[in-house]
Amino acid sequence: MARRCDLTGVGPVSGNNVSHANNKTKRRFMPNIQSKRIWIAEEKRYIRLNITARALRTLDKKGLYGMLRDLGVM
Repeated sequence: MARRCDLTGVGPVSGNNVSHANNKTKRRFMPNIQSKRIWIAEEKRYIRLNITARALRTLDKKGLYGMLRDLGVM
């Protein structure tokens, strides 16, 4: 499974681990991807999405079509 949100497109970002001695080594910050089944009332069916936890909270608040409209997809 690719570490990318299906709705927002959020993926891994890079940064540094910083030790107490201020040594820096490269690392990746992975998004909190969750696999969810979303009910679409208009089509009377479920779809499966891999979305971030933040996108899931927005989805609960606005709904799927409201969120797609704000993202500029629809």
